[in-house]
Amino acid sequence: MVFAKRRCMKKLAGILVWIFFSATALAQAAADSARPKVVVNKDPRLDILAKAEAEINSYASRFTKGYRLFVLKTNNRDYAMKVRAYLLQTFPEEKVVMTYQSPFIKMKFGDFTEKKDAEKCRDIIMKSGIVTGAVYLLPEMVELKPDKLKELDSK
Repeated sequence: MVFAKRRCMKKLAGILVWIFFSATALAQAAADSARPKVVVNKDPRLDILAKAEAEINSYASRFTKGYRLFVLKTNNRDYAMKVRAYLLQTFPEEKVVMTYQSPFIKMKFGDFTEKKDAEKCRDIIMKSGIVTGAVYLLPEMVELKPDKLKELDSK
């Protein structure tokens, strides 16, 4: 008799578990079909922030590893301006970067992505005789020219 009671209890427990899981599955199906629509109200400043971030990212992609020429270190301003004028006239597509660290004016020249281009310009500058000292090749982060940017965008 005790044994039959246990068997009946096991069957009853099994039926209750089956009913419980069936009810939860039906409740889940009903909840899925009756889901309300979600409306997102966002701050319009987020669009401005996303636009600013995209602009910063595009600005960062304009720089790459390259070379510049260290042309001059002098305390003679007139001589520095003479060299600068020569460089800008001879190579109008390149830029000249001048910095002043008391008492010296330092001048770097060009944004070269290829070492051979930088060496070619260095040879021209040295042959001209405008610079009395040596011209050194420096590895630096340089700004890409607009035509190089178009090439990268098309790839």
